[in-house]
Amino acid sequence: MSQGYVVDVTARGYRLDACPDRLLPTEFPGWEERVHHFEVVESTMVPARLLARNGAAEGTLVVAEQQSCGRGRLDRSWLSPLGGIYMTLVMRPPVAPQLAPRINLLVAVAISEAIERLHGLPARVKWPNDVLIGGKKVCGILAEMEAESDLVRFVNVGIGLNANLTISGLQKGAISLSELLGASVDRVSLVREIVEGILDRSLRLGDAAALDAWRARTATLGREVSVMADGSPVRGMALDINSTGALLVRDAAGNVREVIAGDCIQIGD
Repeated sequence: MSQGYVVDVTARGYRLDACPDRLLPTEFPGWEERVHHFEVVESTMVPARLLARNGAAEGTLVVAEQQSCGRGRLDRSWLSPLGGIYMTLVMRPPVAPQLAPRINLLVAVAISEAIERLHGLPARVKWPNDVLIGGKKVCGILAEMEAESDLVRFVNVGIGLNANLTISGLQKGAISLSELLGASVDRVSLVREIVEGILDRSLRLGDAAALDAWRARTATLGREVSVMADGSPVRGMALDINSTGALLVRDAAGNVREVIAGDCIQIGD
């Protein structure tokens, strides 16, 4: 037995009896060179940033079994115990920097599609960076970009997904896949499905259809929301997203406000 693999020696040869529930590079045939695995890391964003700055190719993936300082939007901490999926994907999209915010949206769509394909759960997307099931958060997304005025050098997409862990009693409004299914999920298969979906959708990042795919899965549009943007709240009806992925909100005075980024609360949740 090595690293959790159990191999039985039989009269006919070797038989693999058990595999570890770990996101080791060897669990991703064909991806071994691009998967960087850590047992514990401060945040997968940290080594991914170094790799991207040193020229790592698109599709380079950093995964960790645990994070000691996982973080979400606005530098909030992200609980990262064993059993979750914590990863950062290096992307180099051939688009102008002003379109880069679309990446959060396409990643949310790819994750929700992967969850539905593999587990049949009706996942929805909440602007700007969450995936919900039954109104509860199952996944958060954090994107970090380095760019020049007309060139995206890289976008690193951090993903924290509640997979095989008990989270509902620890974080209000959150739930895990294993809690919803009553059984553990295959994390390796889910990671592969998500990454392949993201990279496939990134080829069409500049197309209008990329935004339509998000609209088709939205849990935000048509809802009353309050978005904290630049230190002040914008409250009203979420009408749509624009070409860059910014949220359009009609306030109480009837004015349509464009919110580029912010902490979105859906009233009534």
